[in-house]
Amino acid sequence: MSGIPHDHYEPKTGAEKWLHSRLPIVSLMYDTLMIPTPKNLNWMWIWGIVLTFCLVLQIVTGIILVMHYTPHVDLAFASIEHIMRNVNGGHFIRYLHMNGASLFFFAVYIHIFRGLYYGSYKAPREITWIIGMLIYLMMMGTAFMGYVLPWGQMSFWGATVITGLFGAIPFIGESIQTWLLGGPAVDNATLNRFFSLHYLLPFIIAALVAVHIWAFHSTGNNNPTGVDVRRGSKAEAEKDTLPFWPYFVIKDLFALAVIMVVFFAIVGFMPNYLGHPDNYIEANALATPAHIVPEWYFLPFYAILRAFTSEVWVVQLASWITGGIIDAKFFGVLAMFGAIAVMALVPWLDTSSVRSGRYRPMFKWWFALLVIDFIVLMWLGARPAEEPYATYALIASAYWFIYFLVILPLLGVVEKPTAQPETIEADFDAHYGKAETPAE
Repeated sequence: MSGIPHDHYEPKTGAEKWLHSRLPIVSLMYDTLMIPTPKNLNWMWIWGIVLTFCLVLQIVTGIILVMHYTPHVDLAFASIEHIMRNVNGGHFIRYLHMNGASLFFFAVYIHIFRGLYYGSYKAPREITWIIGMLIYLMMMGTAFMGYVLPWGQMSFWGATVITGLFGAIPFIGESIQTWLLGGPAVDNATLNRFFSLHYLLPFIIAALVAVHIWAFHSTGNNNPTGVDVRRGSKAEAEKDTLPFWPYFVIKDLFALAVIMVVFFAIVGFMPNYLGHPDNYIEANALATPAHIVPEWYFLPFYAILRAFTSEVWVVQLASWITGGIIDAKFFGVLAMFGAIAVMALVPWLDTSSVRSGRYRPMFKWWFALLVIDFIVLMWLGARPAEEPYATYALIASAYWFIYFLVILPLLGVVEKPTAQPETIEADFDAHYGKAETPAE
């Protein structure tokens, strides 16, 4: 647990002592709920409980859907229609699962960008950040394989396009693609494999989430100032912190309730708004959709994938240096995964000694551009691969890499940060006023 001084669980009754000596689960729960938490956490710190809710929702609704789903190319689409039309509450469970995935990614993107702004990746929290990025990659894989299961037109052709990317890897690409598909093309073996992995990966994600929580409990929570909690004594630590229960639990539950109002309004009144109508047409290998579009949460990286065509000089240079081994398709794959890799490496790319972006005036502007860039890439990912969108996508993709590989390292050298508060208590008092001491 956190190295911040605080009270630990002490069993009192005989039954508590008996259980504690054999399985200290009550102690673990107590220390988790009562962990000292920086008192100045703002509303950007409520997304953890939203993500936990989404994970539980996806697992529970997924288990129910599996009871009625048939992973076979001749029956999968019909089994989805059976769930929607004949299973009691089936349409509601499916819409919860569909839109739950969107809420999951919406929350995780805010969670990631909050971490990038407030420097939650900086020492000693590098491992916490890396585990978080592994969870994100697992989420992407799980969501992709789940999108294939309805066996509609977008499911089939999305699987064909994305698995085809592995075929671009020099020398071993075709073997990897065949192994992934279970054959030469997207077919029944592919559906079975994706179904099996889609069911398994959420439980691996749950295990990684537990490690993620354990990791930040070990280092202590970051906060908007980036200033560490004083650890000299329990009295000093208590000036900077509050117990997680009840203060932050109630705050998180209130935020979750507000988000749930919006979420259930979408599920109830516009459940297919974020989906694609072609996925309500059964998969047909002989009819290619006019425009293959992945789910919205994949769009920024899909735009990066498509941005690097054979006309781009960087691609031509890479192809010339490698003797044609790296072609435009493989370069796009490298760029797509590289866009995620640079996020994972940000603890070592950011050279600033100041943790929070709140005290970095130049950083704020470049970071704001990064957020806009991400939204623009999302929009471009849904546009046709033609001009002027292709040029826009190339510019937006270039900025994404320039920010992490050039701007962020340079800012640590040239930027002059503003003054930071000496303690979390000082920041809290500056924002909310110093608590008055009651008269004796």
